[in-house]
Amino acid sequence: MLKLCGFAASNYHNKVKFALLEKGVPFEEELAWVGATDASASPLGKVPYLKTPDGAMCESAVMLEYIEQKYPQNPLLPADPFAAAKVRELALFLDLHLELVARNLYPEAFFGGKVSDSVKEKVGAQLEKNVAAFAKLAQFSPFVAGDTLTLADCAAVTHLPLVSGATKLIYGKDFLAELPAREYLKMMGERPHMQTINADRKANMELMMARMKAKS
Repeated sequence: MLKLCGFAASNYHNKVKFALLEKGVPFEEELAWVGATDASASPLGKVPYLKTPDGAMCESAVMLEYIEQKYPQNPLLPADPFAAAKVRELALFLDLHLELVARNLYPEAFFGGKVSDSVKEKVGAQLEKNVAAFAKLAQFSPFVAGDTLTLADCAAVTHLPLVSGATKLIYGKDFLAELPAREYLKMMGERPHMQTINADRKANMELMMARMKAKS
């Protein structure tokens, strides 16, 4: 049995969880907060990480590749090598050029902290550039890589709400407003597995905020 270790408020945890649910792969979740992880499974202390019968692994993109190869049912990558590469391109773009950049805004947008004006200016300029580039790659027809659910959707459905929310809160405008992201997320939110993830995320977010408050 696979064990997905992390916490349900994490978008990267949910990226992997969504793939497991959509593929119908049996797994268990093991709660692991940042700062209380298994060092042998996640040397940097990051979540999520995955425990398998053969050993553990970290990095969500690696986990998705492993799951796809190990459990070929309900594939989330096209059989055609070029089409599969384009899906990976979108997934990596979402991780590195949208979410990781927007993450610099989260302390102020979501957690009551403060981000300097210089960081906001730099992040805003980078995000505007990156969102415009993403718009040239994404199809939203109706899924982010075309007419089939793929690994790119696992990233998009968990990352885009955070990018949208953070930019609205920090800059007063949604940087994704010119994309059909809102319609896409509404469609994805109607999927039963996404509803499960959102319910778990909400409950875990409350637990996380209470935990942070108790520590402060």
